[in-house]
Amino acid sequence: MGIRQAKAGQWREAAAMALRLWPSHEQEELEREFQQLLQNPDAAVFLLYDQNVPAGFAQCGIRRDYVEGSSGSPVGYLEGIFVTPEYRRRGFAKALLRECERWCRQKGCLEMGSDCALENRESQQFHLSGGFSEAGRIICFIKNLGE
Repeated sequence: MGIRQAKAGQWREAAAMALRLWPSHEQEELEREFQQLLQNPDAAVFLLYDQNVPAGFAQCGIRRDYVEGSSGSPVGYLEGIFVTPEYRRRGFAKALLRECERWCRQKGCLEMGSDCALENRESQQFHLSGGFSEAGRIICFIKNLGE
């Protein structure tokens, strides 16, 4: 097993892993997003491999706006993390998280934020076991202003 930071040309591979985490998105949408993301100096994607087979990924970035519970700026942010089911419960997600933490520290961040859905107990447990503390809970709303 190995973890490598994705390079600009690996956007399809990164998008394919992201689609496993966010299946409600369209493949093409994620490919466009990751193509831009991998060229952004304030973003990083780490890919977990078994030999040359992708087994997981983590996406992190730098946020300069307010992050719930933070005391300053910039703040590193764990945007997403996923390990394929057959590789879970072996410490790979924590290893991906450590890579994100290292990258954020190198970018000058003293804190790292993240979020998950209120009903996602597995993600909540992962964050707590990874050293995060709960900063708050929100319910988001949307209102259609069209016709």
